[in-house]
Amino acid sequence: MTTRRGRPTQAEATKLDLTVREAAVATFVELGYAGASMEAIARAAGITKRSLYARYADKRAVFADVIPWALARFTDEVTLEEVDGDDVEATLLMLGRAALSRATHPQNVRLKRIALNEAPLFPEFNVSAKSMMWAGRQRAVTDTLRRFDESGAIKVDDLELAAEHFLAMVEAVPARMADFGVFRSKEQQERHLRYAVRLFLHGVMPR
Repeated sequence: MTTRRGRPTQAEATKLDLTVREAAVATFVELGYAGASMEAIARAAGITKRSLYARYADKRAVFADVIPWALARFTDEVTLEEVDGDDVEATLLMLGRAALSRATHPQNVRLKRIALNEAPLFPEFNVSAKSMMWAGRQRAVTDTLRRFDESGAIKVDDLELAAEHFLAMVEAVPARMADFGVFRSKEQQERHLRYAVRLFLHGVMPR
């Protein structure tokens, strides 16, 4: 005798929501907004269209939800434990490499292009600039700067503003280049990153 499966646990539901979001992002990247469909998204997620419609009213609702989420993510590879070192320069270099990897990843470049193309149809994207692109990365950098500021290793008056300028120095130009299909070599990227980190540290080290 088999027992009937009950409602999914919270952990299972969270995992499924993540699966659906990632499948939707992959579908939009592959097919674009116009070419994507609820059927294609459901198929990519391994669920029925009925299950997808239980989460989202239509394709527009999916797009409006997953695009800011995808663009605001920091990185899957860097954890808080990994940036918990005592070396300021080494920690900022690690954060910088993660930010560069995310900003210049071909899938994210493609996703940003799609988002920009469709932005006029989605006014909710303009509600807050913090909801997209740098949100996760800026939080990670801000928290790191706060920790080093409290330890006395650096001196920062405005942590959020300093984090924003750090990211601008590290990734703004490479990300813009990537928009046009131009990518620096790993050696060039590392050279530019190290210079940016040293320049930033020159401005925040205690006098």
